Amino acid sequence: MKDEEISARRAASWRQDLRKSKTNKERAALSRVKMNELEAEYRSHNREEVNLGLTPEQARREAQRCLDCAEPGCMDGCPVNIQIPTFIKYIEAGRFLDAARTLKESSTLPAVCGRVCPQEKQCEAHCIHLKMHKESVAIGYLERFAADYERASGPLAVPPVAASNGKRVAVVGSGPAGLSFAGEMAKRGYAVTVFEALHEIGGVLKYGIPEFRLPNAIVDAEIGILQQMGVHFVCDCIIGKTLSYDDLHAQGFTALFVASGAGLPNFMNIPGENLVGVMSSNEYLTRVNLMDAANPESDTPVQKGKRVAVIGGGNTAMDAVRTARRLGAERAMIVYRRSEAEMPARQEEVKHAKEEGVEFLTLHNPVAYIGDEQGHVRQMKLQQMRLGDPDASGRRRPEPIEGAIDTVDVDEVIVSVGVSPNPLIPHTFKGLEISKRGTIVVDESTLRSSLPDLFAGGDIVRGGATVILAMGDGRKAAASMDKMLRNLK
Repeated sequence: MKDEEISARRAASWRQDLRKSKTNKERAALSRVKMNELEAEYRSHNREEVNLGLTPEQARREAQRCLDCAEPGCMDGCPVNIQIPTFIKYIEAGRFLDAARTLKESSTLPAVCGRVCPQEKQCEAHCIHLKMHKESVAIGYLERFAADYERASGPLAVPPVAASNGKRVAVVGSGPAGLSFAGEMAKRGYAVTVFEALHEIGGVLKYGIPEFRLPNAIVDAEIGILQQMGVHFVCDCIIGKTLSYDDLHAQGFTALFVASGAGLPNFMNIPGENLVGVMSSNEYLTRVNLMDAANPESDTPVQKGKRVAVIGGGNTAMDAVRTARRLGAERAMIVYRRSEAEMPARQEEVKHAKEEGVEFLTLHNPVAYIGDEQGHVRQMKLQQMRLGDPDASGRRRPEPIEGAIDTVDVDEVIVSVGVSPNPLIPHTFKGLEISKRGTIVVDESTLRSSLPDLFAGGDIVRGGATVILAMGDGRKAAASMDKMLRNLK
């Protein structure tokens, strides 16, 4: 009998024992675990991570809720195809390191995904518990637990890497799509170089997400695994400017994966947006997260407003307004043109923001900002809104209430109403097909562009997406590129 068959039978045996330990009715009766958190008043004045993770006892109890379905719907909602029931059953059995190993077979960044991915809209949304009118299994909490347990237990295990095939591939951008692609290609034996425009690796994971939600140490630990797998990183290098498409070929790269993101902020084009104190959430969060702007001795300072309005209702808006509270804002406001029910932000982020004293001005939309004689923003005019019929997004369309204008005092406004793709590569790579939105056009099944050796994924293709969707693109593009390169004579 082959070793694989023996291993499979052993796996089936211990999982069968687990199934017998509790009936499905007993498992379904268990309540969902609650995440341990820092107290709101304390955490709103520092950068410490809000969510504290589960204890081993909590994790094993939550894992008992998994029914180990014959056809697990949760996996249908996972863009990177994690073997979700398997890793959860390892946790139930107390085999935490095996759970972590299972995660890393599919996910390059399990500790990151366990913290910032919207599991409630993806894997957890397909959990069979929801059909029984129960809360879903806390898959995200368990993913975080397994990854954190491995990191706390000693050196992180490095996934196996195939022997070198002698081929070099380049990656543009070190965000989630680029990192996922790099890990997958390294496993296949390619020499991978990731080019990052900024001075730190991590892309949006570093500059866009505050440490109270995703500590930099977590990102660095997972990047360290990629480095041990042989992935090479080059910072302060802007592809399309520092190096061209032709330069990369001249250096011996046989193919290119573009994951340059969507870092161009959108504005509303209303009066007063050019006033001092009005900025994009991209600039604000990059200054604070990446350049230590909150430090009085920083070379790149940031304004610390006392009356701060953040325009928008997504996760980035929540990150910005909660950051403002931590920088001393006495009144921190979310201004959103729809109701709270239509907010795209995760419910957990909205909950945390409210607990930390953030005020929600829903059904309001800014129409102008008013400045003082020195050109600093001092007030915002807000149009009161009501909800009409649903629009193309399925959400009810906001409509202005004629004559209903509110004036609110502010000394800082952070605009978080979406982003557009980074235009540098689309505009400098000749022959690359670009959409009207400025995204790179790719074949949906392979993520291959009009340039035959260039693949792309993440926000530069989607225009804006979640970390896990970007990672899914990285995995798909790696499989497609590998197939292409293997077929080259």
